[in-house]
Amino acid sequence: MNFSTAIPTFVITLREGVEAALVVGIVLALLKKAKKSHLKPWVYAGVGVGIAISALIGVLFSWIIQVVGTANPQYTSVVEPLLEGVFSVLAIAMLSWMLIWMTQQAKFLKAQVEGAVTQALTKNSNAAWGVFSLVFIAVVREGFETVLFIAANFQQGLIPSIGAVAGLTVAIAIGVLLFKWGIKINIRQFFQVMGVLLVLIVAGLVVSALKNFDDAVANFAFSSRATQSLCFYYERFTKIHSCILGPIVSNTSTILPEEQFPGIILKSLFGYSDKIYLVQSVAYIGFLLTIGGLYFRSLGGDFFQGKKNTPSRQKPINSAKD
Repeated sequence: MNFSTAIPTFVITLREGVEAALVVGIVLALLKKAKKSHLKPWVYAGVGVGIAISALIGVLFSWIIQVVGTANPQYTSVVEPLLEGVFSVLAIAMLSWMLIWMTQQAKFLKAQVEGAVTQALTKNSNAAWGVFSLVFIAVVREGFETVLFIAANFQQGLIPSIGAVAGLTVAIAIGVLLFKWGIKINIRQFFQVMGVLLVLIVAGLVVSALKNFDDAVANFAFSSRATQSLCFYYERFTKIHSCILGPIVSNTSTILPEEQFPGIILKSLFGYSDKIYLVQSVAYIGFLLTIGGLYFRSLGGDFFQGKKNTPSRQKPINSAKD
């Protein structure tokens, strides 16, 4: 069993889980300050239902994949890589957007959650549902991103799910350390490190997605003579060739094969491939320059010590007595 496939989902779930844990911790702290501790069960209910719904979405995706894959067995070799490619694109879009958006909004996170909780508490009849909805949406949002990433690698079996559970467990532990025991953790540096790892993981997912699309088109193209023209890059151009990705630009299979250690770790974590083609290299560099560039520009300023509309600074949200 290749347990290295659990590393990417561990990193993603850890980062997204800590984001959700921050929201939950802030809500619990605000309820305690407002002397509304009787609403805490609604917070825990939001967490539980959010996790359950995320898991249900994962099961639903797995069912759809199985149904589509077995509907036409003769096209299984086409459908499976095609679905992996589609889910990869969705995961790339969602993770990239959330990475940049969360980084930009992080400095105002406490104020935003505080405002939402205050608004919910002012509506006495709907306060419980307001608190529940806030926590539920935060958990489901993070869980959905992880489900998409796992769906993009569904052929790797249950191991990625183990990484997701482990990441969630550590995220919960960090939340307890921050808000229950009052232990100081540099959340700003944590998110910076996790953000860099996530950029590299998603960049690797770009390479994997293109390889899946290439496999799907190749399998479909060579299923009959009528469709062979779909592969516009033919074997006669080079001994090692692709279908739609152009010429090979890097071949490290003899130095660092992707199916042996440590290549298999790099493949699972950062999408390393010992054969890189032109379209993959252009897409990889383009992703790092665009999304990576946007992320690093968004790091300007403090993460969780933002300003309101006054010169005074907010307290760090990792204060247990906030």
